[in-house]
Amino acid sequence: MNILSFPKKLRLLKTNDFKQVFKNAYKVQNKEIIIFGNPNDLLYPRLGISITKKKIKYAYLRNKIKRLIKEYFRLSQNFLIKMDFLVVVKKNILINDKKLFIKKIHTLWKRYYQFHK
Repeated sequence: MNILSFPKKLRLLKTNDFKQVFKNAYKVQNKEIIIFGNPNDLLYPRLGISITKKKIKYAYLRNKIKRLIKEYFRLSQNFLIKMDFLVVVKKNILINDKKLFIKKIHTLWKRYYQFHK
């Protein structure tokens, strides 16, 4: 697998996959974002994202947040533990400053890095 790719097999697509992550999930969070993680039997991590209209009103903002989360995951997937991850945005989040948003995401993701076991 190309280290800079984000193929379909790295995504949580089915409802049952999302439910499985919620069952026995390890959770890290800040005021705006929760990342649920659940070990999988695969050789790679997978990502799911949940952002509701109720939390983020405009579609272009939801898409921008999703793009930033996917980009961060894509670049750091080789350092992550082999788990299924579900990122949930729980509050209106300002993403005017991409560096600040990435920093917030990084502080949550680093708990799942292999060298932090």
